[in-house]
Amino acid sequence: MGGGFMASNRRFAKTATEGLKILWEEHFFRSSQKISAVEEALSKRDNHFSDAELGMALKRARYLTRRGKRRSYEYIQKYPYIAERTDTPKRKKGGR
Repeated sequence: MGGGFMASNRRFAKTATEGLKILWEEHFFRSSQKISAVEEALSKRDNHFSDAELGMALKRARYLTRRGKRRSYEYIQKYPYIAERTDTPKRKKGGR
C-alpha cells in the first residue's frame, strides 16, 4: 500500500460550481481566501478547472462575497453552510 494516495469519503466535484460548494460546506470560506488558495484547495481534491470556469463559478456563488481590487480579489462566505437536517421529527396530524 502507500504511494501517498489516501482513500476518502469526500465527494468529487465535476464542475467548478460544485467544487466551490463542497469547499463552502467544509468551512473553507470561513476566512477570506485568494483565488490562488481556492485553486490549491481544489487541486488537492484532484480538481483542475480553467481560470474562466473557476472565475465564473466564484462570481455566481451567491453564498460568497468578493472583496478587494481587480487582480487581487478575496472571497469569503456571506453566511456559514448549515446542512439540511433530515432527522427532523414529523408532526402528528390532528394534534392532541
